[in-house]
Amino acid sequence: MNYNISAECELYCIIVNNGLGSKVMKIAKENGVTGGTILIGKGTIHNKLLHALGIDDVRKEIVLIAAAKEVGDKALAEIYKQMNMHKPHRGIGFSLPLRQIFGSRINCQKDQNEEDKNMNYNLIITIVEKGKAEAVIDAATSAGSRGGTIVNGRGSGIHETKKLFNIEIEPEKELVLILAKKNVTDKITSTIREELKIDDPGKGIIFILDVTQAYGLYEGD
Repeated sequence: MNYNISAECELYCIIVNNGLGSKVMKIAKENGVTGGTILIGKGTIHNKLLHALGIDDVRKEIVLIAAAKEVGDKALAEIYKQMNMHKPHRGIGFSLPLRQIFGSRINCQKDQNEEDKNMNYNLIITIVEKGKAEAVIDAATSAGSRGGTIVNGRGSGIHETKKLFNIEIEPEKELVLILAKKNVTDKITSTIREELKIDDPGKGIIFILDVTQAYGLYEGD
């Protein structure tokens, strides 16, 4: 694959249990991906018994890969297969359309006339004050979400920031990623807005992005 020519590109996000991010990257590289970034996050398992025992939080690794669509789609399908994502709680993977990318050999060119007909999911990104992420998850779950992943700036100095999806995450902020079907996105978003008072100044912000494809999602446990 020649990465110096224009190509349709996507951002691939794979969320797996702690310690499996390197395996995901290995599979991706074996299928033509040149590199990626691994972030640490926290997922949630909604189980009353586990919650009572205080063990319903699960450490997660979030692998971010930008690649030409031809390469990335193949890598994501292979990751899905080798990581057994067809089984519950083995991880999820999804892709987001990229308009442009800088600092890479890939030259992205989005076809303005092409319609993404298979966008059945949205990625809901909520940024709130540190300590409020669990309330976001609870509100989303009450509205039909199956859970989410929490990313924070732990380990950064107070004057430093991290970036995810080109959004700065300050150390005192938490970012919640929720993958939802389009038919429940509005309900989930409005519930988070109401419960967290997002529309009040300084309470937080919500972004909604289209998802091109998604793997490893289940309607039931």
